[in-house]
Amino acid sequence: MSRTLWHGLVWAALLLLAPLRCGAADDPARPSNPYEGKADVAEEGRSLLNQYCAHCHGPNAVQGERPRDLRRLRIRYGDNAISVFWITVHKGRMDKGMPVWGGVLPDDTLWRIYTFLESIQTQP
Repeated sequence: MSRTLWHGLVWAALLLLAPLRCGAADDPARPSNPYEGKADVAEEGRSLLNQYCAHCHGPNAVQGERPRDLRRLRIRYGDNAISVFWITVHKGRMDKGMPVWGGVLPDDTLWRIYTFLESIQTQP
């Protein structure tokens, strides 16, 4: 089995198992952002992203390299963007250089960062 296929299968399995780890209250199939749509939290999230993530994803998440451009989460993953984000920040993607943030940063901080990212998504 090729390495690319193997990574694809692992990623698909993680997405299928995400509901078991995320604990969303209203929809067990995906996590729920407690700060969704809150502009003041989005601004805090921008600052946190710049503190923890800008060295790879660019200041304010502006990154010309498409795989690292977090403004494209919704384009790349659609309604699964929140689950992909949550799994990726918690488990990392060491093969891609993405560190594990679960257990390093509080979930509250990660949700604040995601709130900012939701506010800057590129339209298709």
